[in-house]
Order: sequence, then structure tokens, then C-alpha cells
Amino acid sequence: MNSATATELTRRSMLKSLGAAAGLGLGGNVLGVGRASAQGLTTVTLQLGWLASNGILGEVAAAEQGFFEEEGLELEITPGGPNVDGVASVASGRASLGSISSSPSLMLARSQGLPIKCIAAGYQQHPFTYFSLEKNPVREPQDLIGKTVATNGTARILLQALLAANDIPENEVEVLVMGSDMSPLLTGQADVVTGWKTNTSALEVLGEERVDMTLWDAGIKLYANPYYVTDTSLAESPEMVAGALRAIARGWGWVRDNPEAAVEILVSRYPNLDKEAELKTVDMVVDYSFNEATAEHGWGTMTRENWQAQLDAYDQLGQFEGEAPSVDDVMTLSVLEETASARPTYG
Repeated sequence: MNSATATELTRRSMLKSLGAAAGLGLGGNVLGVGRASAQGLTTVTLQLGWLASNGILGEVAAAEQGFFEEEGLELEITPGGPNVDGVASVASGRASLGSISSSPSLMLARSQGLPIKCIAAGYQQHPFTYFSLEKNPVREPQDLIGKTVATNGTARILLQALLAANDIPENEVEVLVMGSDMSPLLTGQADVVTGWKTNTSALEVLGEERVDMTLWDAGIKLYANPYYVTDTSLAESPEMVAGALRAIARGWGWVRDNPEAAVEILVSRYPNLDKEAELKTVDMVVDYSFNEATAEHGWGTMTRENWQAQLDAYDQLGQFEGEAPSVDDVMTLSVLEETASARPTYG
């Protein structure tokens, strides 16, 4: 996943991206939910909120290993991109399920009346990170005071949340809008740039003097790569939803056990990806997917308490129109409970 697409959506950008997705029609290769394939399998379409990358290692591994077929399913992956987060595709029924960069996007969508709900968290911690250099390091939130931070326009809300959580006035930090590369830090335009820590190709230019402060360590504990479906799918197609999540969970377990082979599968399906860069990154991706929480509760686990904290933070920042959605509006543990025996318990 690249830093250009892996950022939060504010209320306005959410509406813009949903409209773009609907207007584009998401291309002619998107299959309807539950369409039967020639092999008698039910085709499920996974709509991504980003361009295909190492964020779907588990999915492509699961497809290659036959895990979807064992569930009576056939997987089709539809990429998103900078202007297509995929939420509209899932909400309208064009896609069976979706995975988006960050959990607050689902909260914002629900607050706009879209009937979608999170069923699992792909990454247990969010890789979004503030990068600086040793000559002027930012190691903790208080170090941001007096600094110039270059970030994506849609990620400004993340900085606002970080500052609010650490009692730092917004006027103490200057903000610039950046693209997908890290040049503002190297040219001196900014003291800090932002992006996903898993985007190793873009980060190579920063060299060994790079200093990282993750959003998670700074106190903003978001989930990354959350999986979501519609209320209708949960009510009317629970077997399909559970089967898809079981296959995906097993795929990520396979990636953890066979990282190099998983990269081979990924780059064979998406030859635009750089194999060497993906090999350098795969262990980090696995670490974001499995930790002490998954060791106890299995891949994809999430908590109501974490979701409530996110809802509270975004409500305090005025990101919801009207009343904030409830935890039960935005997530359910029912699919995780249904698939508990199949989800790998690695730490």
C-alpha cells in the first residue's frame, strides 16, 4: 500500500470519494455479489480501497492454496485507488466485501447513512508514521511543536487527532500538503513527512538517518486494512461472509509461515510490484497482522473498546454530521466468533 492512498478521509473527502466511486462505475470487471462461476463456485468480489499491493498477500495466497474453493467460493479482487476507496461499491452491492486503509473511514461512511459494518481488522496496529531525520528528530508528539509537517491533504485529520490527544495547540505546528514522495523532508521544506511504514520503496530515499514516530505510538490507535460488509450481507448471506473471512484468515496464516513463497505469488499476479522491495517488506507486514492480541484471539481480532475510543476522538473533532454512530453501528464481532476455530493464533 502506498502513502498516497493510505490516509484517512475527512467528512468532505469521504463524500467526494464515494461520489467518484459511484460515478466511475468501478469498471466493467466487477462482478455482482454471489454470482455463480462456471465451476459451481460462488464468486465473491473483494473491493480494495487501494491499488493492489502487499496488503493483499493473504488473499492471493488463500486463492492460490485453494482456501476459497474449500469454502465453495471463488475470489475476485477489484483494486481501488487515490479517488476510489471502494466503500460505495460495497454499500451498493456491487462487491461482496471490502477492505479499506483505515478504520475511521468506515465510521465516517456509517455516519453518512451507508449500511456497512466492520467484521475484522487486517492489521492490528496502523502503519501510518511521521518520518523525520536525526539532525532534527521527532521521536514523540511534543517534538512536533515548532515543526513543519508535510502530509497528505486527507491525512490532516490524523495530525489534528494526534495534537488534540497530546494537548498540543494546532497553531504550534505548520502544515504543508505533500504528494506520495518524501522529497519535502530531503529538500528542507518540511521537518516531518508522513506515510505508511510498509511503503519501503518510497522510504529508501531517507536512508539510515530516518527517525520514525508511528501514529499508534503517538496515542492514536486506529486499525488498518479493516474488512467490512453490508448489513444485508450479514443478515442474508452469513455463510458467504464467514466463508470468505475463514479463507482470508487462513491465507494470512500461510503468509506468516511462507513469506517468500507468498511474495512470489503476489508478484506473479501483479508483475508491476517490485519483488525485492516486497521481500524486504513482508516480515513487517506479518508483524502488523499478528501480535499478542492475535496470539490469544486469532487473526483479525478487534475490540469494542478500541472502536469506542476512535468514535469518541472523531466526535470530539467534529467529524460526524449529527450524532456519532454507535459501536454496534460500525462493527460486529459475530463473524470473528463464527470463524474462531479457523483463524490462526500467531503472535
